[in-house]
Amino acid sequence: MRRRLPSSLGIALLLSWCGPIALCQQAVVLVGSGSTVPAPLVSKWADAFNQRNRNIQMRYVASGAGEGIAAISHGSGDFALGEVPLTTQQRSKAGLIEVPAVVIAIVPVYNVPGVQSELRFSGEVLADIFLGKIKRWNSPALVKLNPGVSLPDVPIKVVIRPAGKGSNYIFTEFLSKVSPKFRSEIGATASPKWPVGKPAERSSEMVDTVRSESGSIGYVEAQYAIESKMQLGLVLNSSGHFVKASPDTLTEACRAVEAPAYDKFSASLTDPPGARSFPISSYDWFYLRVNMPEVKRAAALQEFLAWVFSDGQQIAANAGYTDLPPQLRAKIGTLLKDVK
Repeated sequence: MRRRLPSSLGIALLLSWCGPIALCQQAVVLVGSGSTVPAPLVSKWADAFNQRNRNIQMRYVASGAGEGIAAISHGSGDFALGEVPLTTQQRSKAGLIEVPAVVIAIVPVYNVPGVQSELRFSGEVLADIFLGKIKRWNSPALVKLNPGVSLPDVPIKVVIRPAGKGSNYIFTEFLSKVSPKFRSEIGATASPKWPVGKPAERSSEMVDTVRSESGSIGYVEAQYAIESKMQLGLVLNSSGHFVKASPDTLTEACRAVEAPAYDKFSASLTDPPGARSFPISSYDWFYLRVNMPEVKRAAALQEFLAWVFSDGQQIAANAGYTDLPPQLRAKIGTLLKDVK
């Protein structure tokens, strides 16, 4: 059975790159799709990788984690990326595996009039905000977490992501671990039924909405916030410390879960142990088919993945993302030998 590219997606990507017909016939264009969360990094990867060998090119369509998993499950495209762990059915029936690509963080971002300092949040307070139970910025729970900060008496405007988004899954998984109330009312899911909030379709839209609306709060991948110079909150971790997302605190979260074996490829990194671990950490995963019927495409994908876990990790680190520990990369390299 031959692999199918999505008809409109595949054709559009091929036409956007190909010049002379002979060149098109020789090149392998690897097509990926999935979450908007890693899109800025994947764009940097594509720019660098596509300069290496014009006979292998990579294109990525940021459509959402759920859409990416659905596409690769049905044989469309060559890989997908996202933040939602695969189900048992997706692994067994669709023949998929997930391998970590990079460590990321989802951070609370906010726009509070008159407040320029870094605000502190606990998981329970975040849960109550996104459940609509804490409604004003000067609520006693927020004041208690932020002594010395003059929080205004203005309404909290909640901004959320719509169904099928990987950032939803990471955020709700963390809140479900630390808040029994949130776990019973919402749970860990990529498609939460939020009781309050204005939706932002893409990660970039989340940043734009929070920046433009006074009194708002949302959640987004850390690099979107940092690149946009947004205020991002410190979050209380399982050791009782308020921690800011950074490459160091994300690496600590990864090590706390993975060491010493470094072989838990589908592990959850939310609410990890460790005094310096950022609590809303996660992998961004590659979703891959174990068997690819086209030998040439399989070889091209192997070359791309080998590059991602070598030079690509350095590009991630240079761009402010958190690269994978060397021990984990070594284990992934062994695993990927079976992807053919």
